[in-house]
Amino acid sequence: MNIIDIYTDGSCNPQYKIGGWAAIIFINDKKIVLQDIATETTHNRMELKAVINAIEYVLKEIQEFKLIRIYTDSQYVERIPFRTEKLLSKDFITKGGNSLQNSDLIKKLIHLIDCANIEFIKVKAHQKVSETPNYNREVDKLSRKLVRQQINKK
Repeated sequence: MNIIDIYTDGSCNPQYKIGGWAAIIFINDKKIVLQDIATETTHNRMELKAVINAIEYVLKEIQEFKLIRIYTDSQYVERIPFRTEKLLSKDFITKGGNSLQNSDLIKKLIHLIDCANIEFIKVKAHQKVSETPNYNREVDKLSRKLVRQQINKK
């Protein structure tokens, strides 16, 4: 049984509502990069999509593993496991009576958390370049590059 490490990040240009997400998955000694773009989106949706797509990939491709560790700089994503009970009890409705923003993706992530042993690790965003490999920085660069490329096509 092995531990799978996943680094995720999402980016969005709010003016154009164009977003990108990226994930780097380490399975044994293999490095897998996932990435995609979206329109009419937000930064938080891209952060969620990165995590969801990476977990779904692992669940589909890997039969046996002990733990999935998700490294994210998003406090929004990292706090979801701690908020799950409250979100479920409130049926994803805000104090104002509105449907919780991104509830579709949050519900999907909660379901995935229930399907596997997942640990979220909050990492510091935008760290300086050093000699140590920084995969959070790499997914940050990938997601921002995707957004820039889409904007330049306009």
